Amino acid sequence: MTTMFQPIDAYCERTSAAYWAEPVNALTNVAFLVAALIMWRRTAGLPLARAMCGVLGVIGLGSWLFHTHANRLTALMDVLPILGFILLYLHAATRDLLGRRGWWPWIAVAGFLPYAAGAGAVLGALLPLGSSAAYAPIPPLILAYAWAVGRVGPETGRKTGRGLAVGAAILIVSLTFRTLDGPVCEALPLGTHFLWHLLNALMLGWMIEVYRRHMLAKAQSPG
Repeated sequence: MTTMFQPIDAYCERTSAAYWAEPVNALTNVAFLVAALIMWRRTAGLPLARAMCGVLGVIGLGSWLFHTHANRLTALMDVLPILGFILLYLHAATRDLLGRRGWWPWIAVAGFLPYAAGAGAVLGALLPLGSSAAYAPIPPLILAYAWAVGRVGPETGRKTGRGLAVGAAILIVSLTFRTLDGPVCEALPLGTHFLWHLLNALMLGWMIEVYRRHMLAKAQSPG
């Protein structure tokens, strides 16, 4: 159990095991809370979207704990809420954006981890992604949904597909900064991980907004 509390030095900004060794990486997690609050106020009447907002807030708290108490236990608190958001959004996107009911949303959720493991291994072998390889399968998955949703319906589907593609683009830029944190450390002691936080908060809030707009457009469409 003691290994769970063993300090982790994973990012450029951290130079010791002290609580405030990563002040910028820690404080930029406020962006997740701000995004969660903004989207909470915009998603009344949409239970799944409200659940996404709740998980988004937990992502910020988990990441705060990891970048202040950097150990194996808080690392789990950091990554598990992110996984929870992915699975929740995947369920919502399959059911409500693609219109696949019944078992399909659950099949999509169950298939994510095998997909992520396989795609992450391939992308990690092809590109110098480091620990970001675990997140690399997500942009292609979003783009696949963007393409599929764009084919489902008329203008609503096309707008939603474009919105998802924008989210994937933001995530690609965000992952780039996460990946560069180590390589640029000597020239930039602050690192670039904090930009991963800021862009991820923007991206996750935007993904909730894409879902919100789609659901409102469906509710307003005739028939």
